[in-house]
Amino acid sequence: MVQRVAIIGAGVSGLASIKCCLDEGLKPTCFERSNGIGGLWRFSETTKSGRISVYRSVITNTSKEMSCFSDFPFPDNFPNYLHHSRLLDYFRMYAEHFDLLKYIHFGTTVHSIRKCPDFSASGQWEIVTEANGEQKSSIFDAVMVCSGHYAEPHLPLDSFPGIRNRFKGQCLHSWEYKDSDDFKGKRILVVGTGNSGGDIAVDLSHVAAQVFLSTRSGTWVVSRVSNQGFPLDMVFTTRFANCVEWLLPSVLASRIKRKKFSAWFNHENYSLFQQKSQELHLIVNDELPSCILCGAVVVKPNVKEFTETSAIFEDETVMDNIDVVVFATGFTASFPFLEESVQNVCKSKTSLYKYVFPPQLEKPTLAVLGFIQLTGSIMVGTELQARWVTRVFKGSNKLPQVSRMMTDVSKEKELLMKRGFSRDYNNTRASFVVYMDEIASCIGVKPNVLLLFLTDPKLALEVFFGPCTPYQYRLVGPGKWGGARNAILTQWQRVLTPLRTRVVNDSPNQSSALGWFTLLGLPAFLGAIFLIFKYSPQLRFPGVCLNGDISFWARDFMKGGL
Repeated sequence: MVQRVAIIGAGVSGLASIKCCLDEGLKPTCFERSNGIGGLWRFSETTKSGRISVYRSVITNTSKEMSCFSDFPFPDNFPNYLHHSRLLDYFRMYAEHFDLLKYIHFGTTVHSIRKCPDFSASGQWEIVTEANGEQKSSIFDAVMVCSGHYAEPHLPLDSFPGIRNRFKGQCLHSWEYKDSDDFKGKRILVVGTGNSGGDIAVDLSHVAAQVFLSTRSGTWVVSRVSNQGFPLDMVFTTRFANCVEWLLPSVLASRIKRKKFSAWFNHENYSLFQQKSQELHLIVNDELPSCILCGAVVVKPNVKEFTETSAIFEDETVMDNIDVVVFATGFTASFPFLEESVQNVCKSKTSLYKYVFPPQLEKPTLAVLGFIQLTGSIMVGTELQARWVTRVFKGSNKLPQVSRMMTDVSKEKELLMKRGFSRDYNNTRASFVVYMDEIASCIGVKPNVLLLFLTDPKLALEVFFGPCTPYQYRLVGPGKWGGARNAILTQWQRVLTPLRTRVVNDSPNQSSALGWFTLLGLPAFLGAIFLIFKYSPQLRFPGVCLNGDISFWARDFMKGGL
């Protein structure tokens, strides 16, 4: 029987795991190698410690209502998108409120996690840790690996001839970048147009002589600000949009997405045009189009090779006098403390059952949390993972047989290959609503929307047509929270509170307006679903999500429905 649980890391996943262990009556011990909580989100002035952390200007790409722990809303006065320092304040509030800090061993490095000799019977693990120069071996009944997927910087220097032996300028990875102070007046090339690449290019453009942004295949850029100024993820990450998306043919869904993405500005004119493919890469950046329009950032194709001072691109253009190259090329997973057999499975998230459990283990007593990319907040996803994992450890929820889990993993890989992701599974993003509902179903906490329409229509309207906020997974089942209903019905008020900083004329309440609109449109919507299902059975298959990257546009739709 599982009692003692080791938790590796005190970041977002680690904090949620400690609390979920306590909720299930388990005894957590968390090992954190640094001296504070927050993981990636705890800013460090230097990179000497080797710890990955955010750069100084980072603002969250997901809004506070879509990113909070499901039973602990952000304070009303917190801004909708948060500077990393405010997010860290929230983590500290959470840890203090649920008294989590006493379970964390700071300044402690985990050297190895090995199966005990009788693992097939006990499922126990031997963990060797080091603190203050002394090593200690301990036995735990289960392990929750919460070190995340931002483990080792991916620096593909071999893909860029000349960067190692010819280029004389400065070369660094995005994790080494902290701020723009040391780059004033320089000509800088940023390689990679993910969220970090876009952010760093914009940040540097304020002080650099010129910034070039190299992209291999282009990207779609969206703003955090959506309809009527509301957060983008709250407007588009809804069960309603998810359901409609499931009903649409994928070709039509893709066409609608492209039209939506192009509504802000013409990406082709800005050299950011995304090539036609099933997978649409999307970043959140409010300033990048303006920087390109002003010439502060110049978009270039992939780099062909480097000379001593220049970059030669695939279109044969040459940019001379490059002082700095910043590689915003992502990270690779690393679990050096795990024994080799387990480590090899965990390195690829698609080898894990539901991206969490290594399916081949004789006993399900090890889980990897936060090793997933969602189209929504990873904070919310990891908390739900932790709720599921701790209930599996306790025995309240059961995993399928090994053969069934392996079949599920194989089908997942086959589906990704059909969608064109055969090269790198770990860069795929799972649909936020679909994945959350999938894990919630394993726990028994997925809200029954149809039943809600019969028993609590007001709440049902918000749950189905409003944003899929994490409180929805506290309405029923294990871990039910009495404040969930009120949190959902007041979520738009918390959006408006930090915006209304002076007295203005009264305006209609967003939630009320949404309620009237959806109430009038509901019969027509349900009728349309009935007709589609009755006369067009060929449309009853998963399409391509209309929600968005980071938290809005789901690009990897797996399953659908209510």
